[in-house]
Amino acid sequence: MNTTTLPDNAAIGVFIICFLATILLGSTVRLWRPFLSRRKAASHHTEGEEWGLGGREFGAWVTWFLVGGDFYTAYTVIAVPALVYSTGGFGFFALPYTIIVYPFIFAVMPKLWTIARDGGHATAADIVRARFGSRTLELAVALSGLIAVLPYIALQLIGIRTVIEALGFTGMLPLLIAFVSLAAYTWLGGLHAPALTAFIKDVMIYIAVLAAVIIVPIHLGGYGAMFHSAAQHLPDTPDGHILPQGQIMPYATLALSSAFAAFLYPHTLTGILAAKSADTIRQNAVFLPAYTIVLGLIALLGLMAHAAGIVTTSSSQVVPQLFLAIFPSWFAGFCFAAIAVGALVPASVMAIGAANLIMHNILPRRAESVTGSRLAGFGVKVGALGCVVFLNAKFAIDLQLLGGVIILQTFPALIVGLLPVRLPARALITGWVAGSLIGLGLCWMDGLKPVHPVAFAGFSASVSTGLLALGINLAVTFTMAMAIRLALGASPSTLQHRQGVQR
Repeated sequence: MNTTTLPDNAAIGVFIICFLATILLGSTVRLWRPFLSRRKAASHHTEGEEWGLGGREFGAWVTWFLVGGDFYTAYTVIAVPALVYSTGGFGFFALPYTIIVYPFIFAVMPKLWTIARDGGHATAADIVRARFGSRTLELAVALSGLIAVLPYIALQLIGIRTVIEALGFTGMLPLLIAFVSLAAYTWLGGLHAPALTAFIKDVMIYIAVLAAVIIVPIHLGGYGAMFHSAAQHLPDTPDGHILPQGQIMPYATLALSSAFAAFLYPHTLTGILAAKSADTIRQNAVFLPAYTIVLGLIALLGLMAHAAGIVTTSSSQVVPQLFLAIFPSWFAGFCFAAIAVGALVPASVMAIGAANLIMHNILPRRAESVTGSRLAGFGVKVGALGCVVFLNAKFAIDLQLLGGVIILQTFPALIVGLLPVRLPARALITGWVAGSLIGLGLCWMDGLKPVHPVAFAGFSASVSTGLLALGINLAVTFTMAMAIRLALGASPSTLQHRQGVQR
């Protein structure tokens, strides 16, 4: 049975009011923020730094909503339930990945923040350039961040487009509305817009999710009946296992690779570098796992859709159609606005993080310009729009995982590069080239699927393409480093000393 439900004017009206109010609030933040701020009017920050990093002034609460908001995106509310709807338990790989990533934040990110603060760095590429003194490596890291964030922003545009389509609009209009709203919101508000409206976004999503996990199961006869009904529509698993044997390795490796990649993206790192202290980051790492609980509840929406009899040819429409089928029309409109704002806020941070890379690292050195940053951010959004139009991923979540394959190749330079024994820049560049080419090549061969089949010495399984490419990257990097050291006839400490002298 096809249960596609059409909204009425109440849903459309509530959506427009809530969505436009958030855009206007964020777009005009520069006008009313001085009246609420306790900061002195004078500031030692440049206008570009204010637009791109919020003046590095965000405390624990703002950082909580800004950084945590990166996990409440269209990825969470649209893409994860869609994957659960189609594959069952496999779609829950997003839960262990968010659990793994928080200890990583606690241990690594305060050190990166300190390095960035002391050196005046605004991007990962800035940090790499200062540490290795290599313009080529700086460009490699910057280009990886820029390219990786494009499909991630595309996923947010798809999220906004999806709810607008569910409201009855068709053709290219929903995508055009999504693009224009994101462009205006980011251009006018800068990083202060998502930072100060992230609270509104999270409250809206909390309301929508809590209503869904309470009201929908009651409507369907309870969680037991819901799980039983959903099981009838999902692939059978042997011996009562949650995952088929062939999905265990992809599940584990996707969780691990996603955890490694999460805070390498320019937008997540931007949220970290905008914090006012290293302790602010540590506090957030302790309390941010609370987001994982809500993420698990959101993933259950995919199972609820089966129990509610939702049948759709587009998996991205699963959650909107569920809300329309269960909730009153006006509240469905509110939930749609929550999803759209949940895509708008992090997409803005993503565009700003990518613009920072363009202005600081890709273009020739020049004075910071907020107009230049705005134009760079607009160009990034145009590129993301191209990803929506030309990349034909089976699931929307594949766009985020494709970005993960690319951004993981910066792990050796940025994270391994923090170790006391430094790797030569030439070795890191060689590893980056190998990992990037092989990772993207495998993705293209596999039709943008995030896993690739591997068979070796009796082992046969599908493994995360990003993790596989990172392993190749590290192997090439360390092999090249060893070859360079042998060629120079130097110990690691001697090579480190020589690099310091060269810089």
